[in-house]
Amino acid sequence: MLKAKKLSIGDKIGVITPSTPAPVNFQERYRRGLNQLEKMGFEVIEGRCSNRSQSYRSASIKERVNEINDFIHNDEIKAIISTMGGMNSNSLLPYLDYEHLKKNPKIIMGYSDVTAILLAIYEKTGLTTFYGPAIVPSFGEYPSMFPKGMEYFHDVMCLTKKAPYQLDVPGYWTDEMLDWKTQNREKEMYINEGWTSITSGKAKGRLIGGNLNTMSGFMSSEYFPSKLEGAILFIEDSFKNMATQERLFSMLKVAGVFDQIAGLIVGKHEQFDDQNAPFNHDELLIEVIGDCQFPILTNVDVGHTFPAHVFPIGVEVELDATNKQITFLENGVRA
Repeated sequence: MLKAKKLSIGDKIGVITPSTPAPVNFQERYRRGLNQLEKMGFEVIEGRCSNRSQSYRSASIKERVNEINDFIHNDEIKAIISTMGGMNSNSLLPYLDYEHLKKNPKIIMGYSDVTAILLAIYEKTGLTTFYGPAIVPSFGEYPSMFPKGMEYFHDVMCLTKKAPYQLDVPGYWTDEMLDWKTQNREKEMYINEGWTSITSGKAKGRLIGGNLNTMSGFMSSEYFPSKLEGAILFIEDSFKNMATQERLFSMLKVAGVFDQIAGLIVGKHEQFDDQNAPFNHDELLIEVIGDCQFPILTNVDVGHTFPAHVFPIGVEVELDATNKQITFLENGVRA
């Protein structure tokens, strides 16, 4: 397993905008996110697309690819973090310099639509990538990043915690939606009722996954992980309804994913619309899977709700659904 070196105070972090032009659309929040990283002791280098906007995307495919490849080739950059997700990171996959990254590994982190980049890099290079906070929604939170989110970032990226260790369940969480341009108060926090075991059992395997909706844009391609046998898959999503979730769950079913994996982790769903269905999200998942032979833990704090754990893609983990526990058995970075 290929791993980048951990982050240290003073390291340079490159910021990319591979899809939505979030820095232009949410300038104050973007600046707050950059300032947050600087307060944490890092030097931030803005990518060439940070001040660009072409409607739904920051820039052309070529420009967005060059932004990432520039940082991949820059030996001073120790980590690359996305400003936000969007819809079109999959457009970049044929053009990323995987070979250079394989020889010069560095931290790559983001979530949501950036799933395409994270999984493609993992598949093509074997490099551990990171499903974790992005600049605008996470580091740029009002009035500042959630303390637990910052703690989880340090745990994984700076080796504040060394494996093996069990993930905690944050006491509070939120998926409240406020207008980022007019937000003038902290989000309402809810008591965390904990993680939900919908099938029992324990399994060990490589942690692979990301945003489920994004997977539909490159699944079955050469950029999607080909070795899912025995993996612990994690999936999460945002603003979907029950009908869409059935379609996405069934995508995994007909692709044979549920026949290969050893366990499943499902993240909290941001602003889920149950469409008044006479069944819940977990019941739908079990209906689609059918005769389930592996442990499943749902309502986990990863993805679009806050605070969220950082999941290193490719590391060995243990999923204990019976006791509602997730344990990282190895670190995502090297000392």
